[in-house]
Amino acid sequence: MKDLENKVALVTGGSSGIGRATALAFAQQGAKVVVAARRIQEGEETIKLIKEIGGEGIFIATDITQEAQIKALIEQTVFHYGRLDCAFNNAGVAVGNPLLEETEENYYKVFDLNVKGVFLCLKYQVAQMLKNGGGAIVNCSSILGVVGLAPVCLLYTASKHAVLGLTKSAALEFATANIRINAVSPGVIETEMSRPMLAFPFYQEFIAKHPMKRVGKVEEVANMVVFLCSDKASFITGENIAIDGGFLAQ
Repeated sequence: MKDLENKVALVTGGSSGIGRATALAFAQQGAKVVVAARRIQEGEETIKLIKEIGGEGIFIATDITQEAQIKALIEQTVFHYGRLDCAFNNAGVAVGNPLLEETEENYYKVFDLNVKGVFLCLKYQVAQMLKNGGGAIVNCSSILGVVGLAPVCLLYTASKHAVLGLTKSAALEFATANIRINAVSPGVIETEMSRPMLAFPFYQEFIAKHPMKRVGKVEEVANMVVFLCSDKASFITGENIAIDGGFLAQ
């Protein structure tokens, strides 16, 4: 039997990259997958890929900065599949400038998506999981949720630190309710979005600081998320797992 047979899994930001890889990994382990994202064409492509491997899933267009849309996302998930067992709060944005060049506009853009979005997703996911007897949630932070990086990424770093705070506090609040909440912190991962940037000197220097001297693969993050949502991780909550080629061990 597959690890997540008959489970229902939700992935935000599932239209590409780590989110798409995780949606596929959930499907491979037997889960029915709900993919949420703002980009409709790409989100529907993820569902097509899920069905090509024999999985089942639906796409629901969602902007996680809007509370009403998150509420509707959970309601539609339950309407289609009757419950919610697993969630990966992956949707986020990576923009940033040095402090003296940073803008208030970017602050709201980054924090609305990376922090407010995760908070609202947690709120409605946990409420539903309490109704069906428990579940598991994984939030996507970053190695920059643990350490800083100068001169760029100021707001992104702050937002990903906040994600870890949300993760730990929520995990403690619901530890006795059979709801486990953890985080993953990827290092540099090759995705459609990051691939063009990897050739720049800044990113090459950053990659060189990873002891394994390479970028990570989306599947390497997805596999950890699926593990954390499975019963194999039944005594793990409030943790942050770095998937970073040894970066944070330095």
